[in-house]
Amino acid sequence: MRLGVLTGGGDCPGLNAVLRAMVRTGVVDHDDRFVGFLDAWSGMLDDRTITLDIDRLHGTLTEGGTILGTRRGSPYDHPHGPARVADAIARHRLDALVVIGGNGSLAIAARLFDDLLLPVIGVPKTIDNDVMGTDRSIGFATAVQTATDAIDRLRTTAESHHRVMFVEVMGRHAGWIAAHAGIAGGAAGVLVPEHAFALDDLRRLIERRHDHGHLASIIVVAEGAEPLPGTLPLPPPHLDQFGHVRLGGIATTIAHALDDEVAAELRVVRLGHVQRGGSPVAEDRVLATRLGIAAVDAAHEGSFGQMIAWTNGEIGSVALGHIAGRTRLLDPRTIELARVMTG
Repeated sequence: MRLGVLTGGGDCPGLNAVLRAMVRTGVVDHDDRFVGFLDAWSGMLDDRTITLDIDRLHGTLTEGGTILGTRRGSPYDHPHGPARVADAIARHRLDALVVIGGNGSLAIAARLFDDLLLPVIGVPKTIDNDVMGTDRSIGFATAVQTATDAIDRLRTTAESHHRVMFVEVMGRHAGWIAAHAGIAGGAAGVLVPEHAFALDDLRRLIERRHDHGHLASIIVVAEGAEPLPGTLPLPPPHLDQFGHVRLGGIATTIAHALDDEVAAELRVVRLGHVQRGGSPVAEDRVLATRLGIAAVDAAHEGSFGQMIAWTNGEIGSVALGHIAGRTRLLDPRTIELARVMTG
């Protein structure tokens, strides 16, 4: 078979591990050939490709980012874009196209399958871990480890200066990184998009800890965390070039609001894109490898319009149409665990 592959949306650790697994299993087990499209969907529209083989993927298991490059955007944003994707598949004589992406890229793949019956297969990646239909997405474990390492390092300086540190992590609609890193790092509090916070509760938390002799606190804040309506004025939203609200800064807003309310020195640390970078941890390397192998198997089985998934410790698949346009939010048990283990 001839298989095409692209990596779409934001980068994350583990993307190269997926490519490596696909190529190795495809070439060794099936004598497949692989075409990589550069910079996601724009590479398909502009016919910018590279040949992927075992030698090209040598040594990439530990590399972060993606050797194919990536960017946001959709073929549906361009005149005749979907038809041009179909033309690229025909021109390169592809038997399947594997889309490695998050919610946006997978929704595009689902639409291409529904509209044109293109032979697409999805693989979930996002540090936010918010893709429906799978318990884990590639990049999440590494992002959590990065955030946890940062919390561990910030704790020593917070304790030395008796400071309250607000650590802002990624998580637009779902607080998976914040919750897991907060639990693993022993944070004093965790704020997530799924549960609106009250500024007074934060103030009381800090004061209660001070009363018990805990003069340093780490509060982990997801970038999409929101206050209860009317309790904290927020700056006007800014939109990015794709029309999405540009997040980041909620931790600073909280710290400024509490600055005169608590008898503590407040500091804000925004981890930002450092969570996306670096070498994938072992868990992400193994997950990426298993998902990559399963994607090749699905192509040979003709299982198109499906996303490879990791659920209940097993590899399976779910229809792209089932997960498109949906967000996997934190489950109530994890929210409760974060509540019990912080404070």
